[in-house]
Amino acid sequence: MAGNDNWINSYLDAILDAGKAAIGGDRPSLLLRERGHFSPARYFVEEVITGYDETDLYKTWLRANAMRSPQERNTRLENMTWRIWNLARKKKEFEKEEAGRMSKRLPETEKTRADAAADMSEDLFEGEKGEDAGDPSVAYGDSTTGSSPKTSSIDKLYIVLISLHGLVRGENMELGRDSDTGGQVKYVVELAKALSSSPGVYRVDLLTRQILAPNFDRSYGEPAELLVSTSGKNSKQERGENSGAYIIRIPFGPKDKYLAKEQLWPFIQEFVDGALSHIVRMSKAIGDEIGFRHPVWPAVIHGHYASAGIAAALLSGALNLPMAFTGHFLGKDKLEGLLKQGRQTREQINMTYKIMCRIEAEELSLDASEIVIASTRQEIEEQWNLYDGFEVILARKLRARVKRGANCYGRFMPRMVIIPPGVEFGHIIHDFDTDGEEENPSPASEDPPIWSQIMRFFTNPRKPMILAVARPYPEKNITTLVKAFGECRPLRELANLTLIMGNREAISKMHNMSAAVLTSVLTLIDEYDLYGQVAYPKHHKHSEVPDIYRLAARTKGAFVNVAYFEQFGVTLIEAAMNGLPIIATKNGAPVEINQVLNNGLLVDPHDQNAIADALYKLLSDKQLWSRCRENGLKNIHQFSWPEHCKNYLSRILTLGSRSPAIGDREERSKTPISGRKHIIVISVDSVSKEDLVRIIRNSIEVIRTQNMSDSTGFVLSTSLTISEIHSLLVPAGMLPTDFDAFICNSGSNIYYPSYSGEAPNNSRITFALDQNHQSHIEYRWGGEGLRKYLVKWATSVVERKGRTERQIIFEDPEHSSTYCLAFRVVNPNHLPPLKELRKLMRIQSLRCNPVYNHSATRLSVLPIHASRSQALRYLCIRWGIEVPNVAVLVGESGDSDYEELLGGLHRTIILKGEFNIPLNRIHNVRRYPLQDVVALDSSNIVGIEGYTTDDLKFALQQMGMLTQ
Repeated sequence: MAGNDNWINSYLDAILDAGKAAIGGDRPSLLLRERGHFSPARYFVEEVITGYDETDLYKTWLRANAMRSPQERNTRLENMTWRIWNLARKKKEFEKEEAGRMSKRLPETEKTRADAAADMSEDLFEGEKGEDAGDPSVAYGDSTTGSSPKTSSIDKLYIVLISLHGLVRGENMELGRDSDTGGQVKYVVELAKALSSSPGVYRVDLLTRQILAPNFDRSYGEPAELLVSTSGKNSKQERGENSGAYIIRIPFGPKDKYLAKEQLWPFIQEFVDGALSHIVRMSKAIGDEIGFRHPVWPAVIHGHYASAGIAAALLSGALNLPMAFTGHFLGKDKLEGLLKQGRQTREQINMTYKIMCRIEAEELSLDASEIVIASTRQEIEEQWNLYDGFEVILARKLRARVKRGANCYGRFMPRMVIIPPGVEFGHIIHDFDTDGEEENPSPASEDPPIWSQIMRFFTNPRKPMILAVARPYPEKNITTLVKAFGECRPLRELANLTLIMGNREAISKMHNMSAAVLTSVLTLIDEYDLYGQVAYPKHHKHSEVPDIYRLAARTKGAFVNVAYFEQFGVTLIEAAMNGLPIIATKNGAPVEINQVLNNGLLVDPHDQNAIADALYKLLSDKQLWSRCRENGLKNIHQFSWPEHCKNYLSRILTLGSRSPAIGDREERSKTPISGRKHIIVISVDSVSKEDLVRIIRNSIEVIRTQNMSDSTGFVLSTSLTISEIHSLLVPAGMLPTDFDAFICNSGSNIYYPSYSGEAPNNSRITFALDQNHQSHIEYRWGGEGLRKYLVKWATSVVERKGRTERQIIFEDPEHSSTYCLAFRVVNPNHLPPLKELRKLMRIQSLRCNPVYNHSATRLSVLPIHASRSQALRYLCIRWGIEVPNVAVLVGESGDSDYEELLGGLHRTIILKGEFNIPLNRIHNVRRYPLQDVVALDSSNIVGIEGYTTDDLKFALQQMGMLTQ
């Protein structure tokens, strides 16, 4: 194997030149060639493999270089070469597959969007195509530039924020402990504090997950934590016992396990049920405390990140309250980035990141949100524009039409609002003059301990410090920064480099991706012999981060963020607040931050020479450094939390005055549920009508024989209309009045049975429609515009036999109602997947909830907040019954909304047996496996064989609904 090194390098060079493995792009390789020391093997390992989390391959490279035996070294390198070749081959296959997929889908999407835009163009007012076309506020929403919208006065606001993942607490935040505890955690905690200090705000609740797992501080298990406001406005004596900002920890999921954000999806409905109970209780408490005769409901429910977005959407629907959403880091953007890497297929990505759950949650958040808060215009135009539910051109047309009172044909678009993130000014720098020298230093003050922990790394600690604060992830691009520093001798002679890369105990115990990045950084430090010039402390406290910024400012250094893409850029604002000029990536939020602050230079994060040149220019030109520093300190107020909250509240107050329509106390006292402790909901879709009648009869018989008829009520939840329910029960000799309520039309109608006379005669039974529930679900209902589009769409769904085509979906007025558009299906085998219908409706900006039911022989299109699951929560709130006191009976499968009936805090009883009719063909609503969104092994779910009285009695005893 003599000469194998040369063979390997030549082989890799040939692959790179041929473009077969251009995974990292051509530019870095050309730069290295121009510098005269290009090594293909090293290029692949450092630029390609490390970015892919191929930790074992990276270790192979390190071990190979350490081998004394040439034969063993060559064997390792040859093996590694073939593995690299396989990566390149896989990437090419993935790219071809994805290109084929996109070539089919893009024309369809563009045609649908063109149709929607054409509908909006049919009767445009004069000027709608002209002066508004370039107006960003008309294009998709509002910016905080200029004056804020006019609003009414505010007083006694209650605001609910939701952020479910990571370790959330008010003090000593463990930022960087894991990938979920980072900037978002810091942002939502500071937002809650700042809002609670704003005029007119009475209480802010930040809802998150309660964590009782071993090896985690007990503070994460506390049900409630009062957040200390920076303004000191939390005085209970002045405001009230329930005033202020709180972290409220809701238990959901396994009690003894900490879950990463990808593992939370099956338990979201559990969180929603717990949050519902808290919000209802707190709204009543605030109302009583401030002397109102009614609850003070939240002015907004604001979800942060996709999982909290879907939770906020469900809470918004159940309570009829306005919703806001902040995406933070969007799933489609992440998916596209991972697909471009070419390492994994779409299916593999979904398995790792549950990316399809995340994207669907973001789409649902667009459906339900009244406003979406973005940090930059780029986030709207380049990231949200990837989604089915948002498109800039159509948003412009809809916004213009709304302004002029024109017909939007049932279409709705959330309002996009640009509000840059805020920062706490409690640590703002005041103690340096324009040259960076300390003014009037206090002789009694001591240097912060973290300063000595950093300075001990440096041979010459007086040199300007280049500071980077980022977790060790490939997308943060730390290795490129180290290379830029290491390969530029003038920069090395001028400055030191400090890398604050989270907290760690040992690299061997870290996540593979973080360990690979850290290993790469340490290897580069060794290779460039940067000892005495680079600091990389293992530990720091969150409270010490301002001191680290101050140290860099004292040395007349600079802050650098060269991430491939930066969503928020809070660290750039914090650096400016502490008098540090910046060098930042030109991709994402830094562009707009620097337009406001004008305190640094932007660079291409892929160009290490440009990074080195910018750093050298900023640090060597003292006038430029002072000017950037002064500009940052002068303009930083625009990113203060008070300014952020002012803009935030001005938008919140423009939202609709929606509130729960649950009826007054007198109305509730007349309902037949007084004294009820438990509710049994029968939601079995996958059986014949005869079996359904037997299940109902047996369920009622079990309760009667246990003498629990007074304390246990029944609800029938079905896709049937009320007339179909009457026709089902009465001929079977059953009384509709055995039920407290009927959830009909897949959740779009709720009826209450009662006698119209004194005698209990079936012919005199009436059904009262719940009008309050109707007002709950009317939000964004497309009405006649939606109906016309669906009728048009139905004509395009055909069954083809040779040259003949036959329409298979027809409008069904008989089974339609005000908030349920029904369509008859004559051949279910040719139905389009439901997920494609949802996609089509979203592209058209028609916000609705389509459901296949009746063994896929009927399509019901409902408002977005109408569903059987949501109707059940509505009844629980209206009747004052806790969700854990509800048992839901389902079959082994059901209508396309089946999965929604399984999750949550209620008890679920699955009736198994041959009596179930297979309905697999209609379960095309999901783009992911059922177990991704439902915890089938939950203790709240039990399965039984059969539905005899003994079977049902046993199941109810198992669930604690009956005594043993």
